[in-house]
Amino acid sequence: MRRRALALVAAVAMGLALPAMAAAPLATAAVSLGLEARLDAVLASRALRGARIAALVVSRGEGRILYARNPDRALVPASNLKILTAIAALSAFGPTHRFRTELFADEALDAAGAIDVLTIRGSDPALTSEGVWRMTADLRLLGLRRVRWGLRLDDSVFDRERWHPSWGRVSARAYHAPVGALSVNYGAFAVEVSAGANPGDPVRVNLDPPIPFLRLSNRGRTGPARSRRSLSVDRESANGVEQVVVSGVVPAGSPPKTYYRSVRDPARYAGAVIRAQLAANGIDVGGGTAIGPVHSTATPLLTFEGLPLSEVVRRMVKFSNNAIAESLVKALGARRTGGPGSWESGISALRTELASLGLDVGLLTLVDGSGLSTANRVPPRSLVAALRIADGSFHFGPELIGALPIAAADGTLEDRAAGAAHRVRAKTGLLTRVTALSGFAERIDGGQVVFSVLANGYRGSDQEAMDALDRLVSELIAEDPMIEPGEAQPARPMAARVGRPGSRALPGDHLQDYEERARGLAP
Repeated sequence: MRRRALALVAAVAMGLALPAMAAAPLATAAVSLGLEARLDAVLASRALRGARIAALVVSRGEGRILYARNPDRALVPASNLKILTAIAALSAFGPTHRFRTELFADEALDAAGAIDVLTIRGSDPALTSEGVWRMTADLRLLGLRRVRWGLRLDDSVFDRERWHPSWGRVSARAYHAPVGALSVNYGAFAVEVSAGANPGDPVRVNLDPPIPFLRLSNRGRTGPARSRRSLSVDRESANGVEQVVVSGVVPAGSPPKTYYRSVRDPARYAGAVIRAQLAANGIDVGGGTAIGPVHSTATPLLTFEGLPLSEVVRRMVKFSNNAIAESLVKALGARRTGGPGSWESGISALRTELASLGLDVGLLTLVDGSGLSTANRVPPRSLVAALRIADGSFHFGPELIGALPIAAADGTLEDRAAGAAHRVRAKTGLLTRVTALSGFAERIDGGQVVFSVLANGYRGSDQEAMDALDRLVSELIAEDPMIEPGEAQPARPMAARVGRPGSRALPGDHLQDYEERARGLAP
């Protein structure tokens, strides 16, 4: 998969009990009543009509409440849940931890540099095609030149449950990638489609990575220049490979478009990428590919260390990568039990880690690590608490804060919150009829705040709801005179909208793809 797509990483909690290092208990302070009125007005706007809303804003240093609206109401957090997953993983493993891919031979290399079987055992949630190339190049440096009988793939570090049952029906979209211990490219691949030379011609399709495991069935056709684009990109599993089915119409003369899709079998996909990169490094591989554990008599060949966890978490949070989030949860479970990581053991370990940091996990309902499930429930007070814990942690705080998207600059906020450009670092969240935003903001007067706002069940569109939260953070950073308790509030009209002008329809066939689009992982 191309470097840009891979670097952009293939999509959709607790009471505020803080340790001494984080801050004193929250207390009501002198606040700007103008701020309160403006935030209330945004949350009462037509875009959020019918919504269940919960929000909390506190000063960054003292933790004093500047704005509160149902702060203890536990709502669906969507991808804001990744804040908790990131904090638990960074705390448990440490920012410098590197997940490993281990390679074994059934016997020592012979004089010709050959072995019979190469076994690969994985646990790296951020292994990409580029990383696999480096890993196989290292094997060549060790003298490996030929694998006679094929590959054995060991994905036993995690259990075999690929999709969480609470997600319901899963699609082929990249954000629904399967969760496996041995995985590459976040379990996703790219399909670039462009029009043929003339109406009636087949469309042109490029698969990335170009491996035999992904077999193209091109049923797409080029339509007249003014025809409507009606392309479908799906995949089907059969006989150990995955067939990529492209159908529909692409208007003549239209620019190429890239679609990102998930595989169904992450281990065999990983094996196909490894086989291709072995060949690219001059290592001949015969035979087939089998799934199974490392034999007790196997000889270690190489331990390939992946990216530091700080970078893995940055990719997860900055670009809302679901596959990484769920892999980290299962890795937490494997670390705790010593057996295959599962959602059950992982969520238990995640809750334990968060509790050890001083968070009250009694108010949380957690079922996954990415926030894809609508069964998750988290109140804004808990998200603010988690962010303040990270803010006070020398151990992992800088890594968490640096991973948050920056308004109008990068990640899932790259095209959002222009009215608060570069003054907000926050995690986005989006499911159908659910949107959220939690993070840090620097006000124009120099003060800094921690905030969280969740909206569930609004009647308007998801785009309108996201625009409303963008307006909210624009109002949040605006300068206001401070009003002491008991003082009269000066009359002030609501500030004009300073967020991104207009609304833009979401692309793709599922609204949750907005976050995927922001990181280049949806059409």
